[in-house]
Amino acid sequence: MPFLQTRPDGSLLLRLHVQPRASRNRLAGLHGDALKLCLTTPPVDGRANKALVAFLAKLLHLPKSALEIQSGLQGRSKQVIVRGIDEETARRLLTRAS
Repeated sequence: MPFLQTRPDGSLLLRLHVQPRASRNRLAGLHGDALKLCLTTPPVDGRANKALVAFLAKLLHLPKSALEIQSGLQGRSKQVIVRGIDEETARRLLTRAS
C-alpha cells in the first residue's frame, strides 16, 4: 500500500487526501495512492489541520506531538510524518478503521 512508507530515520510518511466538511470524521479507503480522510471541520484558520492531527493521533494511540504535517497545509493532498509507531502496527490500525 503506497499510502504509508517507512523513512530512513524510522518515522513513517503517510499520504492523505482530505475531504473537509464531511458528515462525519472517518477514513474512507484509498484515493489514488493516498488514504482518504473525511473531516467534519471546515478548512478555515487551520482548524481542519488540527482536526486531522487529533483524529490520527487518537486512531494510532499516539500523542498529537508525534504527528507533523510535512506538506499540504493549505491543500487536500497532505503528507504527514508519524513518529513512535512501526509501519506494521500503523497499517493494521489504519486498515481496521477504514
